[in-house]
Amino acid sequence: MPTQIKFGTSGWRAVMAEEFTFVNVRRAVEGIARYVASQKSNGARVIVGRDPRFLGETFCAMAADILAAHGITPLVVNEPAPTPAFAHAVIHNQGDGVINFTASHNPPEYNGIKFSTPDGCPALPEVTKRIEAEIIAADSAPSAMSKGSPSAAKNSLDPKPDYLKRLAEVVDLDVIRKSGLHVAFDPMWGSARGYSDELLRSAGVRVATVHDYRDVLFGGHAPEPDDHLLEDLRKKMRETGAQIGIATDGDADRFGIVDADGTFLQPNYVIALLFDYLVESRGWRNGVAKSVATTNLVNALAKAHGVELFETPVGFKYIGELIMQDKIAIGGEESAGLSIRHHVPEKDGLLAGLLCCEAVARRGKSLKEQLKAISNQVGSFYPQRENFRLTPEVKTKFTEKLRSDPAEFCGRAVIEVVRKDGLKLVFDDGSWVCYRLSGTEPVVRVYTEARSEQGLAKLGAAAKHWIFE
Repeated sequence: MPTQIKFGTSGWRAVMAEEFTFVNVRRAVEGIARYVASQKSNGARVIVGRDPRFLGETFCAMAADILAAHGITPLVVNEPAPTPAFAHAVIHNQGDGVINFTASHNPPEYNGIKFSTPDGCPALPEVTKRIEAEIIAADSAPSAMSKGSPSAAKNSLDPKPDYLKRLAEVVDLDVIRKSGLHVAFDPMWGSARGYSDELLRSAGVRVATVHDYRDVLFGGHAPEPDDHLLEDLRKKMRETGAQIGIATDGDADRFGIVDADGTFLQPNYVIALLFDYLVESRGWRNGVAKSVATTNLVNALAKAHGVELFETPVGFKYIGELIMQDKIAIGGEESAGLSIRHHVPEKDGLLAGLLCCEAVARRGKSLKEQLKAISNQVGSFYPQRENFRLTPEVKTKFTEKLRSDPAEFCGRAVIEVVRKDGLKLVFDDGSWVCYRLSGTEPVVRVYTEARSEQGLAKLGAAAKHWIFE
């Protein structure tokens, strides 16, 4: 029986040589090709690209042949490129979709496929369900490849110049240059190599870079710009006197930010800081969006600035829709994804880092100093995320528990139950807990937030107890 291919919040991902095989990649691309052809029977063009993972070039060539066999012109990107660059390219070139071979921040043994629609957004559930149905239909039908040689032309595309030009339009590089800010950049061996640093250098900004070469093993760990994986960036900052460190993950849709003193800024705080900064520097007050699992510091700032707040399910595609409708100035997720108005409706880790550089340059204060000023204005918020692995028995019991709307939680009254995504319980002091079961492994993700460090410790312990009691 063929492997079931399921597209989650960011596409389909699997371990290479286990589920991510040549056979299953062909099946997935065949499903995408059939879907695109159903939307546009003639003249469709689909961008095909990748991050630097093992066999990426081979998968791109395979996808190009399958698309061509369906009469779809593949626009092949020959070098690894950031996911937001693909989003910009499909809009700028009026393409009919993007097939991006990437497993984003997942460990090096993984690969995956992200499919983006012509608007540059990650495919919404109604699209991925159609693709999954096409995969199943294609399993029992002759492949287009078996009917003869690919019939469509194959063209190459370089998204880099136009994407960098766009970043230069939405980020004030002149302010960064005039401030004399020194920057350190870590692309984590990923697809942002030669992007953020090249753009800053072209504007006259001093930049030092680490991990600026291809390594399909990403240094032996996941290419995730998280606190414990940024020691080389901190070292480079100390060596060069950089006042800020910026990092991106494997496909550059996520960001990691290190302040002048080496402190890692939680993505929750970066989203809130940049929201506050954009209101001040751009005067944008049309709205702000955050996922249900993202800090309520954003809520407090929205209230203080008189800006409408949108709370979405987890998955940047929902925030992308709001960007396309120009309903928000910025939208972000606690998992280190954000974008802004008049930009791509996709997570952009390069943009996040560059905007942090701009905020430090314009305000003349470190990010920690800016965060302290915000906390003095609207109060402090302490968010946290933990993953807990569940046995089959515990998972069955807990899944049933999540279906109820509790009025009480570990001795505390629940004042609001939110079911935008998973189960979120809000308490009278403004603290909250949110549970989301993973769709791919026996894990529950637990998000908690309190107004003090002591309160967070107590709530975190209670949140764990509630799972296993």
